[in-house]
Amino acid sequence: MAKDNQFVEQIADINADFPQWYTDVVRKTKLVDYGPVKGTMIIRPYGYSIWENIQNELNARFKKRGVENAYFPLLIPMSYFTKEAEHVEGFAPEVAVVTHAGGEELSEPLAIRPTSETIIGTMCSKWVQSYRDLPLKVNQWCNVMRWEKTTRPFLRTSEFLWQEGHTVHATAEEAEAETQAMLGIYKEFVENCLAIPVLTGRKTGKERFAGAEATYTMEAMMRDGKSLQAGTSHYLGQNFAKAFDIQFSDSDGALKTAYTTSWGVSTRLIGAVIMTHGDERGLKIPPVVAPIQCVIVPIAARKGGVIEACESLKAELESAGVRVVLDSSDNSPGWKFNEWEMKGVPVRIELGPRDIEAGKMLCARRDTFEKAEYPLENAVESVKALLAQVQKDMLEDARKRREERIVYADDMAGILSAVEAGNFVKAGWCGCRACEDKVKEETAATARVFAEGEHKEKCAVCGKEAKHVIVFARAY
Repeated sequence: MAKDNQFVEQIADINADFPQWYTDVVRKTKLVDYGPVKGTMIIRPYGYSIWENIQNELNARFKKRGVENAYFPLLIPMSYFTKEAEHVEGFAPEVAVVTHAGGEELSEPLAIRPTSETIIGTMCSKWVQSYRDLPLKVNQWCNVMRWEKTTRPFLRTSEFLWQEGHTVHATAEEAEAETQAMLGIYKEFVENCLAIPVLTGRKTGKERFAGAEATYTMEAMMRDGKSLQAGTSHYLGQNFAKAFDIQFSDSDGALKTAYTTSWGVSTRLIGAVIMTHGDERGLKIPPVVAPIQCVIVPIAARKGGVIEACESLKAELESAGVRVVLDSSDNSPGWKFNEWEMKGVPVRIELGPRDIEAGKMLCARRDTFEKAEYPLENAVESVKALLAQVQKDMLEDARKRREERIVYADDMAGILSAVEAGNFVKAGWCGCRACEDKVKEETAATARVFAEGEHKEKCAVCGKEAKHVIVFARAY
């Protein structure tokens, strides 16, 4: 918060100390609080409301794709994890294990799910018997646990909320198409609902999900130039199907092994919203997922008719589906302006005696701080149009900022200087794991995503012929 602000608690300077700014914002806007166990968070109602809006938007998209919601157990027998070797090796350091229950030692330890491929694979082997059972598409909204050493609310916590979708198909082509389709759904949702532009594409083998044949990602640029993996979609091939015996009788009577996918996004998306759009005054929340889309602040509230007019306007907007609150507290208008700005409410309406007499309302945008008068008689149309414009402009602003910070490099020095300046860097890569490792060792940047369709003659690391162009960036 600006240092001369006398109405709300100060937050760190976003340009001088971005990590502290982030911590201040998530706590002082009452999105989260810290849990009693290290690395856990308590999502407060304001933060959880954003997650509910994300759920609603994604559920609608999933169901159009034929995906059905289900729920699977939190506890998974450890023996399930040993069935897919690469998978268990990839998750072993993060798995929390239950060894005792009911005052007794368990005959088999139980893992607290870090992800659910193993339990869902086991159940799919029972549910899929014939080609008529395919494709099978399920999704669950749940919590998972990954024992993290370094944590930050929403971005990386030991326990977090997410959705994980799993599908089973008769052919590799169908499974690969589903993997790509879900990545497309994620991209459309993140850009049109969260106003965050993303780069999508395939991950390198090093960055691939443990047990997958291919991992596809969407990478978002935060205000500090770092990348945030905002969601992933995995083509699992037959790896899990073979491990968990997912077979079906085809139309020709032959017994065949299925192909599977998995895909997910998490509460990390809330962190992405905060770090993509936030500014020196706090949060900026895109209208589609904002808990409160519009706040009405009475001016000279003690004068006759003001509160009544504000209540009438609130009821009118509510009936039209706008998420609106009326701040009738005894705080000063200036305090309210700053408080709601910090909480990122997209539109603020100021309504006082002169406005009412003139049949107008004053609307202030959170994204640009622009103010304009609108007639009260068309309040619903004006507010809805304004919210739509805010949503559109927030995406375009974020996209412009990102495009200005995507640069090219031809050597290691170029990669280092570019990431130091807070950029995404496109560089040629020969495909050698040693070169990928060297970039990380010397620059702390990792290969985020293949830049499909682009070409560079030489690998920026070794100088040999480049087979790919990779987007490198430091990441959360």
